Amino acid sequence: MSAKPIIEIVNMTKLYRMGDSVVRALDGVSLRIDEGEFVSITGASGSGKSTMMHLIGCLDRPTSGSYLLAGERVDKLNDRKLAEIRNRKIGFVFQTFNLVNRTSALDNVILPMVYARRGGNTRAMAMKALERVGLAGRARHRPNELSGGERQRVAIARALVNNPPLLLADEPTGNLDSRTGEQILKLFHELHREGVTIVLVTHEMAVAAQAQRVIRMKDGHILEDRRVDHEYRQELLASGMRATLHDHVLERPAVVEDVP
Repeated sequence: MSAKPIIEIVNMTKLYRMGDSVVRALDGVSLRIDEGEFVSITGASGSGKSTMMHLIGCLDRPTSGSYLLAGERVDKLNDRKLAEIRNRKIGFVFQTFNLVNRTSALDNVILPMVYARRGGNTRAMAMKALERVGLAGRARHRPNELSGGERQRVAIARALVNNPPLLLADEPTGNLDSRTGEQILKLFHELHREGVTIVLVTHEMAVAAQAQRVIRMKDGHILEDRRVDHEYRQELLASGMRATLHDHVLERPAVVEDVP
């Protein structure tokens, strides 16, 4: 039986107006990602990867083109519907964790279930999610009492608690030291082996090399879409070692207007 697509993007564009100029952040991109894949999207600042992440995550709508998420057409939905889609179908893991500092790890994981108005024993389900990432013993601690790696694990548990079909990770190791980052990537591999679909957005070639498929972007286009074998992984790792890492800069200009 062939794999079912979870992401189907056809001829997608995203245009922004910046003064008198139009910025083509995405320029006619088509992409398919199947259920159970582990895919990284990478590229330099200005490549379009952050715009792609926003669109895949239903945080924005394309200017043109179509997007089916788990078989549902989402590119024309209004903000309320997009919020519902995000809550039901996507788990987000961000570089900055985005945890609520005044409450415990357990209560942070419960939050998505509150928004989804899930019934049942939400505390038990949240504890199960924390156990899944190895943090059951830290459930009562607040984020400021946890290490960076532990906070990211809480964020991953929160992303998984509603059992979404897609986990979208945006620079998930960017605020972590290399050893802790390796631990988080090991957790992603464990989740992938369990069948979770993962799309990881990163500018680091060494992180991108952890996926089974790498999509490299440049100037709003997909420059390369390639399966990762041993030879290609070594090539990516060597490329990452040669690269000079810069501060993260979002591709989207600071002051822009969507082009209707």
